[in-house]
Amino acid sequence: MIAYLFALVAVLISTLWGACSIYFGDSHTGGLQQVLALFFGLIGCVTAIGLLAGQWRRSLLTVYFIGLSGILIWWLNIAPSNDRQWQADAQHLAHASFVGNLVTVHNIRNFSYKSEFDYQPNYYDKTFDLNKLEGIDLFSVYWMGPAFAHTILSFHFAGDDYLAVSIEARKEIGEGYSTVKGFFRQYELIYVVADERDVIGLRANHRNNPPEHVYWYRLQGSHQNAKNLFLEYMNKINQLNEQPTFYNTLLDNCTTAIWWRTRVNAEHLPFSWKVLLSGYLPEYLYETGHLDNGKPFDELQKRALINDLAHAADHRSDFSTRIRTVEQQI
Repeated sequence: MIAYLFALVAVLISTLWGACSIYFGDSHTGGLQQVLALFFGLIGCVTAIGLLAGQWRRSLLTVYFIGLSGILIWWLNIAPSNDRQWQADAQHLAHASFVGNLVTVHNIRNFSYKSEFDYQPNYYDKTFDLNKLEGIDLFSVYWMGPAFAHTILSFHFAGDDYLAVSIEARKEIGEGYSTVKGFFRQYELIYVVADERDVIGLRANHRNNPPEHVYWYRLQGSHQNAKNLFLEYMNKINQLNEQPTFYNTLLDNCTTAIWWRTRVNAEHLPFSWKVLLSGYLPEYLYETGHLDNGKPFDELQKRALINDLAHAADHRSDFSTRIRTVEQQI
């Protein structure tokens, strides 16, 4: 009985995966894919029922696993690409060049927004001195309850100079984001390197369906760790220019990708379920001493909300300084 139940669960789960893989296909869903997905789903259901029939069990499982193996081989051969019809906000990839301690970042995004989908595109290049890197800030963006958040790191250089990096799914024209699709090689991965006025202001001021709540935290850590992480980020964005990779809802998303990058430091954050449930990441950082724990976390979190400050600073050249005036209240 236990072996039967195990086989039944395995067939049902793999049927769901196989049908979804066919349905979503390589970036787009067509009529043939829908028919094939339905057909494989029916085969899976028949196989699950046939597990009760001893005389048909082996034949059904053989046919089923041949079909499943074919889907898996096809799916593994779907290749990521940088040559698609990208949405305007994901059209250009950033890249970096290095001369000693100077890092020039190219294609820094700095859009000017009237609304979420009405904006004036703009990109620029800028050189940063690693010796002037002072620290790293964390932004957590909530829109669907406390368990999940979009996580953005911002690197702080001397003179109130900030460079934000938002790890996202790179979407094509007419394509929306789907958590489910993110499991099935539907999106390439993009590191959006941007002004905070762009990537933070967009979320705090211009996304209203649903509204997004943005929290700012100053991370605790050494200059060397911050430098190592910045260089790891720059090397990764260069790699994505040469070797595109797929975004994955679970394994390579806005938060798990940060955790992977921080492993460049020996004192990196141990893995936790709070990395997967990204809304709890600030609490986990607090518990492990990576945030100022001079006050209870609930109080720190309450004061970290910057939406009102971001509204007041929208389109201001000193946006980054103004949203951090919350620090005077902490």
